[in-house]
Amino acid sequence: MDINGSVAVITGGGTGIGAAVAERLAARGAAAVVVNYSRSADEARATVSRLESMGCKASAVAADVSDDAAVRRMAERVLADHGRVDALVCNAGTTTWVPFPDLEGLTDEVWRRLLGVNLMGPFYCARAFAPALRASRGAVVNVASIAGLQATGSSIAYGVSKAALIHLTRDLAVALGPEVRVNAVAPGIVATRWHIDRVGEQVFSEMAAKEELKAPLRRTAQPDHIAQMVTGLLEADLVTGEVLIGDGGRHLGY
Repeated sequence: MDINGSVAVITGGGTGIGAAVAERLAARGAAAVVVNYSRSADEARATVSRLESMGCKASAVAADVSDDAAVRRMAERVLADHGRVDALVCNAGTTTWVPFPDLEGLTDEVWRRLLGVNLMGPFYCARAFAPALRASRGAVVNVASIAGLQATGSSIAYGVSKAALIHLTRDLAVALGPEVRVNAVAPGIVATRWHIDRVGEQVFSEMAAKEELKAPLRRTAQPDHIAQMVTGLLEADLVTGEVLIGDGGRHLGY
């Protein structure tokens, strides 16, 4: 897939990894980038402004990806505005921090919300955009997590949702081939507000420093590191159904 001149949709594109992906695509010559958001309206508009300053046509579209009807409306709007979709990056995600031993803390509502956003959201998006992606012979990249591969992360429900997303990635690669490629990235700790806002900058820095000592590359991922992986998979024309881990090699020592 050639990013230059492409039309891309990024869910959860207003902040963190999603915003970094949007900016990298714009820098690579994407003709248009649609930034989806659910709650981060101001951040999404700020991201759109940065993309426009780079010469990319950009727009912010509100939709809760766990709502199938909302996703279908978003797809209709994108196609009405741009006529095509070449890339879909399913980055929107959520979590609830529950210690692993606290099984009672994993309420039905926690399970429903995390599976709704982290698993059903990418499925709804892939289904809604499938006709357009098939027509353009496009690509999908899902943003999973190392928690989907290892017993770690913010909660059991989060890890299970990401593990399911990884398998959904493989299944969609079969379902949407040969026209559409579907891959996933699985970041470890990334320096985004997802982690930093929860514990504060000082605690995050200390935590990251300890993790760096366990990683062969001795570094903490920044959003653009993951964006680099995403764009690489979008361009990898013979790769589908794969999961690319981005944690500096930390997973080698788990």
